[in-house]
Amino acid sequence: MVSQAGGALHETVRLELLRRIDSGQYAVGDAIPSIPALVEEFGVSPITVKRALRDLQPAGVLRTVPGLGRFVRERRRFIRDLDFSLTSFDDAIRHGLSPSIQLQSITREKIADPTFEVLAPPDSLMMCVRKVVLTDNTPIMFDTTYLPLTLSDDTIEAFGDRFVGDVLRDRGTQFVKTRLLIDAAPASEKAQQAFAIPNGYPTLRRLYQLTTIDPAFSVFGVAESPFDRLAVSVELDATDPKSKDENR
Repeated sequence: MVSQAGGALHETVRLELLRRIDSGQYAVGDAIPSIPALVEEFGVSPITVKRALRDLQPAGVLRTVPGLGRFVRERRRFIRDLDFSLTSFDDAIRHGLSPSIQLQSITREKIADPTFEVLAPPDSLMMCVRKVVLTDNTPIMFDTTYLPLTLSDDTIEAFGDRFVGDVLRDRGTQFVKTRLLIDAAPASEKAQQAFAIPNGYPTLRRLYQLTTIDPAFSVFGVAESPFDRLAVSVELDATDPKSKDENR
């Protein structure tokens, strides 16, 4: 039986599995041994092994494929600037990404998430476009965009393989301001499916509002990324005395 002074058995099993993953003994994409095999190897109960495995999944180390087992996840994190809105292929390329898009659905829905209240969205049906954004064939973002119903059919059709911002700019839309709300929250049900992550898995969310020169035309949306896939960076000017005074 494994032992660890002052530590629980499941923690000992978890740390050993993590050591094997970090050392490459279990490589990215490899299936780890089954629960019965780990029980026999470590000399502990199935409950202990299951608890160790359960702790590794929210940490982004393992993913479960029903009927097949548990596999080592790639732990690669993409860094982007806080103001990078992922509305344009040109913007993405400037930030060193090679983006592609997989359209998930186009529906008519109201914005139901109460978090959007700070952005004051309309209480009416909107065009809802859901898509997965990938870079280097790795899904990094699940984007849900809400747009006015006044858009033409050809504009809506163009959302299938392009960023919303690119499509609208090509059709004369002029954006004037972006408002962002960054928070952390469990993945939505559709994001769970897109990223193959369990219920409750933490995500970095970016809720946004893109306003245009037309006061009646705004774009709202929320972009979700598993916490281990994407991070944001911000640069602040700490040398401007005026800025310091304003922020006091």
